[in-house]
Amino acid sequence: MRVALADDSVLLREGVRSLLEDEGISVVASVDDGRQLLTEVAAKRPNLAIVDVRMPPTHTTEGLEAALAIKRRFPDIGVLVLSQYVLREYATELLSTETVGVGYLLKNRVTDIDRFLESVNRIAEGGTVIDPEVVRQLLSTSEQRNSLSTLTPRENEVLETMAEGLSNRGIAQRLYVSISSVEKAISTIFDKLGLHAGETTSRRVAAVLHYLDQS
Repeated sequence: MRVALADDSVLLREGVRSLLEDEGISVVASVDDGRQLLTEVAAKRPNLAIVDVRMPPTHTTEGLEAALAIKRRFPDIGVLVLSQYVLREYATELLSTETVGVGYLLKNRVTDIDRFLESVNRIAEGGTVIDPEVVRQLLSTSEQRNSLSTLTPRENEVLETMAEGLSNRGIAQRLYVSISSVEKAISTIFDKLGLHAGETTSRRVAAVLHYLDQS
């Protein structure tokens, strides 16, 4: 895998570079702003770009804008956005625009090396990963006032892990239940959220977007 990094924090950027290279992942670019990232991505076509939300010159949304630009110009390149805090509107904007090969994680997730690398690989392969804290906050604020309130606690747990991008087997392992129980819960979630088979959008992604929209 080939990765491009963009973060104005040299410490974090070099830490992520070292972590990835230790796993045999090639870091083909390491820059400190969104404009340089776009230039490097266009020239080197990595499999994945890992981007800080806030970078120079204004430290507002430069990284998010660069991530969205990459997905528009190079849909096959995965994008993982890293943020210091839970910024739900940014996660919603990113996932509402693209649902293939995208992720939004808090920076402190980098310290859980195995799970961070799992997320990196999943996004590079076209999956979607949302930070568990974002999911938890969305559930806590929307639970009583929208259709998500019809889900049972177990179904909420399954939906949360779906949002993290886990497969059915991964969900079963995380929640210590059988795969058939996971499949049954997911089917019920789709029914309760009105997501029907045959729609053009992945129902797993649609389910996650549904509750992002309800926040």
